[in-house]
Amino acid sequence: MADPYHNIISLRAVRHFDPAPIPDNILRHILQAGRWTGSAKNTQPWHFVVVRERGTLDALAGCGRYASHLRAAPLAVAIVTASTRFWDTFDAGRAAQSMMLTAWAEGIGSCIAGLDAACARPVLGVPDDHHLQLAISFGYPQANAPHTIEGRPLDEVLAGLGRVPFDEIVHWERW
Repeated sequence: MADPYHNIISLRAVRHFDPAPIPDNILRHILQAGRWTGSAKNTQPWHFVVVRERGTLDALAGCGRYASHLRAAPLAVAIVTASTRFWDTFDAGRAAQSMMLTAWAEGIGSCIAGLDAACARPVLGVPDDHHLQLAISFGYPQANAPHTIEGRPLDEVLAGLGRVPFDEIVHWERW
């Protein structure tokens, strides 16, 4: 079994993908990891919409400011909930992280896309009484991928590179 700690600290957003498809058995494994994620009072508030159709991925990529990675991914998974209550949104994020870490353990990269729900809802056929929380692109990382986001160098887009030092964010007993 892979070391969970190593998977967590080595996980990186992958925005450039090899076109190779993800095998169905691995995709099912990723989706099961999301399904088995814990949730508040075991409500399991999520639905997962798997998208492989190139036209749909292209349309979704146009629904978010930093969502172009969906266009090149072999597939994406949108997470939908019945409400936007804090705990449902939090649990959707937990399911996303579970799927992303499971994919990473299989050598598959991923990246979360924030989408404008008004744009993405009709693309995916999400019912009006449900909430599109996010979409995740999945695929094998492209070899020698550029270090860019939306065609711009990482340091122009990201708030910072690397991690804030441990002692700057961890407080013991009190702030």
